[in-house]
Amino acid sequence: MTAVDETGDQYRPTDDEPFMNERQQEYFRRKLLNWKQEIMREAKITLEALQTTGEHQADIADRASSETDRAIELRARDRQRKLISKIDSALERIAEGTYGYCEETGEPISLKRLDARPIATLSLEAQERHERREKVYRDD
Repeated sequence: MTAVDETGDQYRPTDDEPFMNERQQEYFRRKLLNWKQEIMREAKITLEALQTTGEHQADIADRASSETDRAIELRARDRQRKLISKIDSALERIAEGTYGYCEETGEPISLKRLDARPIATLSLEAQERHERREKVYRDD
């Protein structure tokens, strides 16, 4: 997703400019807000669909299928709710001036990683270390 800035230009952050300058912060702020808005729109559609499918079905197989679909949809919405919380945290970090910096090392997170995962809080290297530690503890 490429954000359009206030002048109407397509803008994509590059490594040639100062890290987390105002233009980059605005780019990521808009990206996060648009993502949040899309999630909220999808959640509203899901809620409306769940409310209209509350009719009782005579066939037990149809009822079971509907309940399964409903449970899957509710799990997906719960994941989306958690994602909104992470988006809000990223927006707070932008406001505080800490966005884009690894929580573990304090080093800048690559623009490529932030563009792909704007809620990232760890650099790629720190994330990989974190996942290796998790795997070690999970295997115990």
